Amino acid sequence: MNALTALGRTAGLGLIAGSTLAAYAAWEARQYTLREVTVPLLPAGHEPLRVLHLSDIHMTPAQRAKQEWLASLADLDPDLVINTGDNLAHRHAVPHVVESLAGLLTHPGAYVMGSNDYFAPTMRNPFAYLLPDRGKRHTSTPHLPWPELKQAFDGGGWLDLGNGFGSLTVKGTRIAFAGVDDPHLGYDELDRVAGPADATSDVRLAVVHAPYLRVLDAFARDGYDAIIAGHTHGGQVCLPTVDGRGRALTTNCDLEPARAKGLHRHPAGSKPGEAGSSWLHVSAGVGTNPYVRFRVACRPEATLMTLVPKA
Repeated sequence: MNALTALGRTAGLGLIAGSTLAAYAAWEARQYTLREVTVPLLPAGHEPLRVLHLSDIHMTPAQRAKQEWLASLADLDPDLVINTGDNLAHRHAVPHVVESLAGLLTHPGAYVMGSNDYFAPTMRNPFAYLLPDRGKRHTSTPHLPWPELKQAFDGGGWLDLGNGFGSLTVKGTRIAFAGVDDPHLGYDELDRVAGPADATSDVRLAVVHAPYLRVLDAFARDGYDAIIAGHTHGGQVCLPTVDGRGRALTTNCDLEPARAKGLHRHPAGSKPGEAGSSWLHVSAGVGTNPYVRFRVACRPEATLMTLVPKA
């Protein structure tokens, strides 16, 4: 075999491998998964609360399988729904999001917006996510009809936590909320929600789209029991691991990749009950940029969080 023949065969194998990986990544991006975690943060004697965390739906009108899967989540009959933004990916997506979530809008809920609720996505180099964040934000793209989405969420009784507070009583548990608008766009106004969390409530939850450290630090310092976030897509394209969870290479913010998805502590390594320490749950999200609809070792997900009394 001469060198040219060997080179040609190697190139051919590389193309086959690349095509196979791309096909798998496109398939995995449609393998919608419900993940379950238990979070011990309720006071003693309180009944467990089932909280459905949704994030990064990135809906387009044609995504019927995603719409049907989201609609099926109403069968879980959660006690509370928390939506951490990036619901839209198309100017005509609002009716499809609202229809998909109709069965959940009858439940108590809270939400914040993300950058892709405000601005349409663009075609991007998928490998750009692996590069350092240079602070460039795609705000020159067409605006999406987020006020229509807000109207639907508000009409369902969900709390808008964009740079504000809220409260709900769910199954006898009083929950105090705080949240900020999207930090990825610099829309967060932490001064408007600064100060100690409401000590008269049974549980204190903070909600944010993008888990930037400045926001996590502020909420943990102010005494919130848990911080709920999305944005990272769990890394989206991860290195496979034995446990099947994948190892993220990036988070698209300044949160370290080891906490790109799932339940952790903030600050990292802190202990429950430690002053200035909170639980942190980051969703890997349901969708992707519609122009880069790939996932590797990081399936799209919603999370059913069961809040239980502290040990």
